[in-house]
Parts: sequence; C-alpha cells; structure tokens
Amino acid sequence: MTLEPSSSSAPFSAGMPSDASAPASGAVDAQADRGLGLRWQPGIAALGPAFHTRLQGRPVPAPYLVAASEPVARLLGLDAAAVGSPQGLEVFSGNRVPDGADPLATVYSGHQFGVWAGQLGDGRALLLGETDTGWEVQLKGAGPTPYSRMGDGRAVLRSSIREFLCSEAMHGLGVPTTRALCVVGSDLPVRRETTETAAVVTRVAPSFLRFGHFEHFASRERFDELRALADYAIDRYYPACRASDATPGGPYAALLQAVGDRTAALLAHWQAAGFCHGVMNTDNMSLLGLTIDYGPFQFLDAFDPGHICNHSDTQGRYAFGQQPNIAYWNLFCLAQALHPLIGDETLTMAALEPYKARFPEEFMARMRAKLGLPDARESDTALLETLLRLLAANRVDYTAFWRALSRHVAGDALAPVRDLFLDRPSFDLWLLSYWERLPQEGRRLAGDSMLRTNPKFVLRNHLGQQAIEAAQDKDFGETRDLLALLQSPYDEHPGREAYAALPPEWASSIEISCSS
Repeated sequence: MTLEPSSSSAPFSAGMPSDASAPASGAVDAQADRGLGLRWQPGIAALGPAFHTRLQGRPVPAPYLVAASEPVARLLGLDAAAVGSPQGLEVFSGNRVPDGADPLATVYSGHQFGVWAGQLGDGRALLLGETDTGWEVQLKGAGPTPYSRMGDGRAVLRSSIREFLCSEAMHGLGVPTTRALCVVGSDLPVRRETTETAAVVTRVAPSFLRFGHFEHFASRERFDELRALADYAIDRYYPACRASDATPGGPYAALLQAVGDRTAALLAHWQAAGFCHGVMNTDNMSLLGLTIDYGPFQFLDAFDPGHICNHSDTQGRYAFGQQPNIAYWNLFCLAQALHPLIGDETLTMAALEPYKARFPEEFMARMRAKLGLPDARESDTALLETLLRLLAANRVDYTAFWRALSRHVAGDALAPVRDLFLDRPSFDLWLLSYWERLPQEGRRLAGDSMLRTNPKFVLRNHLGQQAIEAAQDKDFGETRDLLALLQSPYDEHPGREAYAALPPEWASSIEISCSS
C-alpha cells in the first residue's frame, strides 16, 4: 500500500522563503480589514511552513469588475457593493493584501490522468486566509507561486467566467461545490493558445484541502506531517471520526470512510445532473466532497455515457460514464496515503469498501426524485436503465428531457417530451411502464416535485461561450444575466425561454481543454 515516489526532484520546497515584499507571517488573532470588514484567522496556516509558502499576488494593471455574486458576499459578511469598490478591486485582483490576511500557496502532489505526477501545489491560486466565520478565500490567477511549474500563475477571462458561473450554477442546483465571489478582469495580456486578457476569480469554500495534500506527504514518507494534516482535517471538518479513537484503524480509517461517503454523494449529484467534470485528477478531488477546479467541464446536451468533454483527454479516461469508477480509483489513492496512519491493509480496504454500495444508493435516490417516485422498489433499476438506454440511443437532450417529463407529469399535455425521441414507439412503451409505476392519485404533486428537482436552466457550453464573447468586448451584461438564471435554475423566468432552448448546431464544435 505504498505510493510510487516521484521520479523527479521537487523544484521548490514547501517551506521556501517568500519574496521580500511578502507580508509578515504569524497573525494569530482574528483581525479586521478596515476597508472591507473581513476578519481573518490562521486556518491552515497554523500547520506550519512544511505545508505552504507565504507570498503576495503579483499586481495587475487597472482591475475592473466583471461580475459578483451577492449571495457569496453575504456569506462572507460583505456588502456586495464593496466587492466592486476601488478597495475591493485591489483586494480581489491580488494587488493588495487585506489587513489581517496572511496569503499563502499550499503544496500537494497527485495523480494526473492516472499517472503519478509528483509535487504539484497551488500553481496559480493564492489563499488569502480563513475568515472568522470559517470560509477560506482564495484568488485564482493572482500570479506565479513556487508551485507554478514554469507557468505564469495567471488565469484568463474566458476560464474565469466559466468557473465563476459554474460554481454558482452548481450551488443553485444543490450540488456540493466551492463558491465564487467575483471575477476581476484586467487588460494584462496572457498567452494561451492565443493572446488573451487576465482575470482573477475569487473562490470561497470551507476548505480547499485535496486528496493530493495527503498524497504529497505520504509519498515522501513524512509521516509526522501526514498525521498533523489528518488530525487537522478530522478536528476541523470530521470531528465525529474522533469517536473511533479506540477502535482498530482509529479516526484515520473513519476519515477515509467519511470522505468516501461524501464523494459517493457528490458523484451521484454529478451523474443525476448530467455534469462532466473533465479532469478528475487526485489533486482535483476535494476532501470535503465538493466540486472543485472548474476547467473543461460540461453539462450534457445529448445524453451519451461515453461523452468526453475535455479535448485534452485523448484516452477518454474522464468520460461521463466513467466518473463514478474514477472517483473510487482516486479514493484508493487517498487510502494509500492514509494507510501509514491506519496501520493495517485490511482495515484500510474495509474503510474504502462502503463507497461501492453508497454510490448506487445515492444515485438511485436522486434518479427516483427526478422521476417523481415516492418510494423505492426493486423494479426501479430496470425502469431507469431502460430509460437511459433510450436517451442514449436517441441522443436526447438530457436537461430538456427531464424538464419536459416534469411538465408532462404536472399536467401540461403540450409538454413535448415525446417529440424528443426518434424512436417514439419504444419511448411510448417505456412511458406506459412509468405511468403504471407512478401512483395516479399523486401525479400532479409528483410533477410539482419534479419541477423542483429537474432544472430548466443549466450552464450549457454555448451559453457560457456567448457570455465570454460579450465580456471580451467589455460587455458584462450577459454574464450577469446568466448568473441570475443559474442561481435559481428551477424557476420559470418568463421571457428567458431562449436560455432553456436546445443548443444550436455550432455548440457541438466548441472545444474545451485543460486551459479552459
């Protein structure tokens, strides 16, 4: 149960001194930023220099606000107007460190596309700190860190808008996720496939801990640091695991099982929503079971279990239908990392095993809710599998189907659910079985419930692309309008039907890759 060591030496150590302009470290008491009203506490910085490097962001010229999320501002106790104020723009562009904050970049390692990649780390993310209300605030795109691996540490406007919108869209759908406070742009040129402009997205989460943080110390046999990190995670985020102190495997086996439970629930959310992450490397897996690191993601248009949303994924490792198995593979990597603390291979594997039952249970529960079924029956699996095969064979639009079915069950005879299928006789047979399964007296209530479960709006690729193209011309109205729809995706939003329409033909030609 040992990890393969990195084949190359690390270019930086986790304790590398920050540059001369970095702020003094060691702020212990929560301190208030006089301009924004945020109060900070040490958080993960208290673990010590083996886990991070303290440094400041690299300034960008003339920052401007692209969009901000008022609900996230409220989470932080901020006045939403303050985010776009001159002072807010300086803070959320990385140009100024807010009073009391002690920014840092953390070190981690991981497996990328199934291959051990060695040391990685926050290559373009800067953690400002943790607020006294328990939220970590991180700037993505604020410049290079010791873990940038020859990169520029920047994010571009295109990818920042995508991450900002999808973070809030996933929250609107009820999917566990990191949040996004704002996108701040700058005309600073950044070279990717072409020359683009820079942007910084401010991300918010209870923690940005990843599987890769544990892999890093385990792979180097730095077991004291590994134990300190695990104890920190347990005490902060999984305190119930302390009840296992006296049991074989102790709290560390309990931690592994708890992370597996949250990961199973997360993957059930993804599969039910038709969400493709695109790059499920172990360093992109949240210890808290959150969706993290929005890069080449996509919501399915036509239902296809083999759909590959990441143009860089030439082998199809992260295809939509593979995601639950990849999550288990990643959990196995976490199990390898925690094994030195658990101390017994049998106990380690036993803590990992519940995922195999938990995921299908969670998935079926979510799909029953999408179907409006009030209880669980053994025949539901066959009913669902037949439907999914029909959706795939007919390349039916996933989101449109579930919304149309919901309207049909709710009593809208005009709902065009049948028209979505080329093979209508086969769908009619399935629909007959479905009607037999759904209690007749409760159908209207079931339909109402389904309309609160199956969204009208998701962040389709072409909608994001339209917002990006407008923003590149300094028109941010489309980004802000789309945000409002995605924050309440189950509502009808009269007059906005175009955002729920089937995608245009050109949408299939959009390519998204790891640079997205």
